[in-house]
Amino acid sequence: MSTCLATPWRHLLFHLRPSPVALRTGRFAVARPLHKLPNLASCRSHVGRLPRSRSTSLNRPVSAAAFDSKMGSLSPAASEALQPLHYPPARRDESVVDYYHGVRVADPYRWLEDPDAEEVKEFVEKQVTLTESVLAKCEEREKLRQKITTLFDHPRYDTPYKRGGKYFYYHNTGLQAQSVLYVQKDLDGEAEVLLDPNKLSEDGTVALSMASISKDGKYLAYGLSASGSDWVTIKVMRVDDKEAEPDTISWVKFSSVSWTHDGNGFFYGRYPTPKQGTELDAGTETNINLNHELYYHFLGTDQSEDILCWRDPEHPKYTFSGSVTNDGKYVLLQINEGCDPVNKLYYCDLQSLSTGLEGFKGSNEMLPFIKLIDNFEASYAAVANDGSEFTFLTNKGAPRYKLVRVDIKKPELWTDIIPEHEKDVLESAVAVNGNQIVVCYLSDVKHVLQIRDLVTGELLHALPLDVGSVSGISGRREDTTIFIGFTSFLTPGIIYKCDLAPEVPEMEIFREISVAGFDRTEFEVKQVFSSSKDGTKIPMFVVSKKNTQLDGSNPVLLYGYGGFNISITPSFSVSRLVLARNLGCVICIANIRGGGEYGEEWHKAGSLSKKQNCFDDFISASEFLVSNGYTNPRRLCIEGGSNGGLLVAACMNQRPDLFGCVLGHVGVMDMLRFHKFTIGHAWTSDYGCSDNEEEFNWLIKTSKIQDIWHQLGLILSMGPLVLLLPLLLLALTDYDSFSIFEYMQMLVVRYSPLHNVTRPWEKSSGMLCQYPSTMLLTADHDDRVVPLHSLKLLATLQYILYTSVENSSQTNPIIGRIECKAGHGAGRPTQKMIDEAADRYSFMAKVLGISWIE
Repeated sequence: MSTCLATPWRHLLFHLRPSPVALRTGRFAVARPLHKLPNLASCRSHVGRLPRSRSTSLNRPVSAAAFDSKMGSLSPAASEALQPLHYPPARRDESVVDYYHGVRVADPYRWLEDPDAEEVKEFVEKQVTLTESVLAKCEEREKLRQKITTLFDHPRYDTPYKRGGKYFYYHNTGLQAQSVLYVQKDLDGEAEVLLDPNKLSEDGTVALSMASISKDGKYLAYGLSASGSDWVTIKVMRVDDKEAEPDTISWVKFSSVSWTHDGNGFFYGRYPTPKQGTELDAGTETNINLNHELYYHFLGTDQSEDILCWRDPEHPKYTFSGSVTNDGKYVLLQINEGCDPVNKLYYCDLQSLSTGLEGFKGSNEMLPFIKLIDNFEASYAAVANDGSEFTFLTNKGAPRYKLVRVDIKKPELWTDIIPEHEKDVLESAVAVNGNQIVVCYLSDVKHVLQIRDLVTGELLHALPLDVGSVSGISGRREDTTIFIGFTSFLTPGIIYKCDLAPEVPEMEIFREISVAGFDRTEFEVKQVFSSSKDGTKIPMFVVSKKNTQLDGSNPVLLYGYGGFNISITPSFSVSRLVLARNLGCVICIANIRGGGEYGEEWHKAGSLSKKQNCFDDFISASEFLVSNGYTNPRRLCIEGGSNGGLLVAACMNQRPDLFGCVLGHVGVMDMLRFHKFTIGHAWTSDYGCSDNEEEFNWLIKTSKIQDIWHQLGLILSMGPLVLLLPLLLLALTDYDSFSIFEYMQMLVVRYSPLHNVTRPWEKSSGMLCQYPSTMLLTADHDDRVVPLHSLKLLATLQYILYTSVENSSQTNPIIGRIECKAGHGAGRPTQKMIDEAADRYSFMAKVLGISWIE
């Protein structure tokens, strides 16, 4: 997807650090110290348009038999260092059964879906106690916490932006819980604190989630979120005297704020007030989010007087975003149904409203939007307009995107301005300096910047950049000076100031972030390509200390995401560099299919019926690291969050022999019911939905007998030749035995983590195998991917692998880290991020047998 706000976020490519925080009762009534979860880059609505950030020696996957019989999943280091755990029993309700298209599916832990139930709180508290007992034995925990804290304590700045002749930017002195919003009259003037969210809560869990300055620079509309929830409350303050206005806008979610140029008010999106109203601990509920609406708020009035600009009760899953064009003449209505990079686009000519927006006060009439694009065939994002002539960034007939122009009064004629590139993805375009545009391409997962002519699309200048990522571009059409944020694996952050007035742009460093104690010359970064199961080349970044020996003994941390058209580009991470420097880890980022690294075709190749490609890509990348001497399975840790949590859990199910440790953050684990909670229904564009019979069969591995009957019609339709296929498959596999049952089971790929947990030692052929050491991480205020996903999978893993059998072969620990007063990742206080990083990576170090290096 482009940047769907409702996406299960990727994360973990950012700085983190440690320190225990007393867990308050919160939703789960856990009162004991624990620690936190990963940082998410929050979208800053002020920064132009950010990028959608976005052959080996083996030509086939390495079979399990190719490895030593003592596989990584045996994890001797873990079993020797940690005694087998005694998991707290969790009630199984065998009476809970659903029928999907004739297939019986049990859900014995359905009761874990109710976060208010006392039984759930008791389950959580017992899991917290168990996890604390494990973490207490992780010797490197405090060393990691201290080292990450030391390196994280450095000043950080976001890209500045200009409004009303003033400059605004975010700054964190180092260990502040939240970054502070500053304002200065000019770049040489003294900066003043405009809004410090750290003063809004004692524990730093109230975050500044959005900020929008009126065109004249007089007012700031800002959004606050508590405990990491997606719910936002909008407030307003005057910029000059920093006094608060009485305005309070509640129940805002998945919204931007866009001011009209008269400064009288702004557009925003919200959901109806939940039934619980003010009694709700926002962010802990699991109710489905439906009936999003677009409103306009007049400054100084009560929210009840806001104008309802658009709603569509016939399509309750739609979300709406209103944005005022740079000339102030139009408001554009973008309509999304899911997370695919497609949208409808309507417009309203504000100048044509005879009585202005005021004329709609007290009226049931919505704004007279005109439908420019009324289907979900492509993505359209406005870049600039001259009157009714608009320039759009689109993927219409261009999976790697292009720039087009159309007169909205004559919508039948569209003209290409910048055609689709043959290989690179056009990620963003920002109109600046009159008739120029800054375009950002993604080329083999590295950003390239160019200045082009807005009218003709002609290339004017290529801006010099190192190998890395553009983190932000701030500038408007009236600006001759723009700011560009840049980062990479070994670059904490550089903000460039680019003067476009001269014939040749002058680019200089405006601010450069430095980290005391970090020496980039100790490390090296390279990009390699592995071959996936079907031969597709998968790019992977490798970060390590220089002169690392490829003798198969290195601990490796492999991260992946692979979904929603999101590209994982180079980014600086304190915690991961600590792993490389002090634990000798090799850090790897696999850019698997499902992401946006090579455009919409790359995305589609890893979604819906082709989702298995994501897991094949990630498994193949793991095998590449083993076969090329980077590591061995018992020293390979895989990590992912949100959609990446699904990724590592599915890979763990499919190849438990290949990994020594799994860190799965806030993952989508129940693929049959995810669409029933909060915004999960928006993800069906990537996953499919169990309500649809064909899509149900992508998601779950049903029993063999059920499969036989379910697939019988398909098999018979293939005719007599189908009988030869089992023999052919038998000849091509390493299985000791192969039956028609296994053959039919292979006809449909199924990956739902919750429904595919098995005991690997019962399947292995003379090879002892178990699940790798696993930590699942979630948080009580995660209303993006609700905690029930991780809780149900945790209970299932512990039951199937241990408590349901005598003398279980599962000795590797399966634990859950459950955070309070935290959400999916955005807005997490610095200390919580540090604590969580120390916890998960000390667990990794313990189970992989890694020792500290000074």
